[in-house]
Amino acid sequence: MPAPTTTPDADRRQFLQQSGLGLGSVALSWMLQRDLASASETPQLANPLAPKPPHFAARAKSVIFLMMNGGPSQIDTFDPKPALEKVDGKLFARENVKTAQVSGKRYFVRSPFRFYQHGECGMPVSELFQETAAHVDKIAFLRSGYCDSDNHPAAVFQYNTGYPVQGNPSIGSWIVYGLGTENENLPSYVVLRDGKPFGGNTSWANGYLPALYQGLQFRAGKNPVLNLKGPAGISRNQQQQTLNLVQSLNRKHLEDRTEFSDLSARIAAYELAFRMQQEIPVATDIQRETSATHKLYGLEDDATKTFGTRCLLARRLVERGVRFVQVWSGGWDSHDNVLDGHKNAASKVDRPIAGLLTDLDQRGLLDETLVVWGGEFGRTADTTEAAFNKNKPGRDHNPKATLMWFAGGGVRAGSVLGATDEVGDRSVEQRHHLRDVHATLLHLLGLDQELLTYYHGGRYKRLTDNGGDVIQGLLA
Repeated sequence: MPAPTTTPDADRRQFLQQSGLGLGSVALSWMLQRDLASASETPQLANPLAPKPPHFAARAKSVIFLMMNGGPSQIDTFDPKPALEKVDGKLFARENVKTAQVSGKRYFVRSPFRFYQHGECGMPVSELFQETAAHVDKIAFLRSGYCDSDNHPAAVFQYNTGYPVQGNPSIGSWIVYGLGTENENLPSYVVLRDGKPFGGNTSWANGYLPALYQGLQFRAGKNPVLNLKGPAGISRNQQQQTLNLVQSLNRKHLEDRTEFSDLSARIAAYELAFRMQQEIPVATDIQRETSATHKLYGLEDDATKTFGTRCLLARRLVERGVRFVQVWSGGWDSHDNVLDGHKNAASKVDRPIAGLLTDLDQRGLLDETLVVWGGEFGRTADTTEAAFNKNKPGRDHNPKATLMWFAGGGVRAGSVLGATDEVGDRSVEQRHHLRDVHATLLHLLGLDQELLTYYHGGRYKRLTDNGGDVIQGLLA
């Protein structure tokens, strides 16, 4: 008898494709991995993404992480340095760091932007963020952060995973692993990126955690998840009938093969992916929002439409139970001409960020949603000789002084923690490494960094493997 040319699994896949059950390679893979993990790794859980109780009372339920890729300058945004006015244009003797950009003569550069005080807290904010400035009484600023690398990919890895190398779970993956999701018809971790970020998709990878915990990228346009839509000419009812038939055959096949846990996982995966077909288009349909909401996020302005759409999607996702949404914006790498570079980057995000904070607050979501803003590192107080001579001074990578801010989700609103030196070149007071920030984010979500572990490579690992202290000064 000749050997069969196809396997039962291959026949099943072919049948599904021809029947209109090609439910989206990304979505189905995500759901399949979820149920495979449920069946084979954690059989005691019917669904490893089901909501799990936190270790202690949480102050936030979800996170919207605003990632300013490229490294925004603390000196030109939220950390004014009047002392730079006095030394502007003077030689700056600094220790040599790794990047080639800081070799040779360097000159101090004052900020080209004016700062104004805002809110009851009197927080000084650059003119770059005039609309975000209206919300300073909701925000806690950390001016004394620092990290380890002045290289973009390594710094982005550390910012998102705790390590300056690839292969480790992102903070979003850890949070979903610890808490699950409140809507199993949507991904628990969504990424809304801007172009191609430094380091690629490693920033939202699952690392050594099961694949179901990785971030799922939503794309712009009518089809946010590739191949999610059913084939043309196949109705929803036809898909349902086909699914029912396939599931009945699968269950019959499973009756005598209960030891094959992957088959029961596939049964659940098909059903869940089928439901995603309906849920994702609704969640991402911003045309359901009022014109006033569109205006709030800047969707009527070409400059702010793209990032505004991402911010609005982030709000729509967290209100539907998505646990972690990361929203990216690039263009902050201003080695030359920080005036035009930062002005252009900020013009795209200022109104959408203000709109997001207003919208979350009006809907009663800000108290349970933690909004985080920052970039992979800060920037120097000085510029290169070449940029100085062109009369277009910029700022180079600076891991010794990074600024982040946090809103909602149990933070101490209207506060400033820590300080940089006189010219903003490095953090000097109440210094906090990124690992402290990670520990604090977990804490606000009710997760104990010491208890949130995963066994891998012969030991229990955690996000803050190299240590980390909760930043008490940021907590309300």
